[in-house]
Amino acid sequence: MNTYQPLSCDMHDYLEIACMYGYRLQVERIDGCSYAARALTTRTAASKEEFLVLRGDRGQFEVRLDRLLAITPLEANARFGRIELR
Repeated sequence: MNTYQPLSCDMHDYLEIACMYGYRLQVERIDGCSYAARALTTRTAASKEEFLVLRGDRGQFEVRLDRLLAITPLEANARFGRIELR
């Protein structure tokens, strides 16, 4: 089992903005997977692990924040560009 490594507050702010505006994101994970999905919210588990909740073509799912490599908004007027989280 991998120990959870929280994101810095600065990086977490970008996720909150993406969720607040409901941005569709290109999500890149550290394992090399990449996909487009809409940012819905973040959540913290009882174990203190944090997750980004997304909605994709196959429904709603979560990604643990320390598994994210980068996010890129796919919206024309997004408030930020590609952000490398690690």
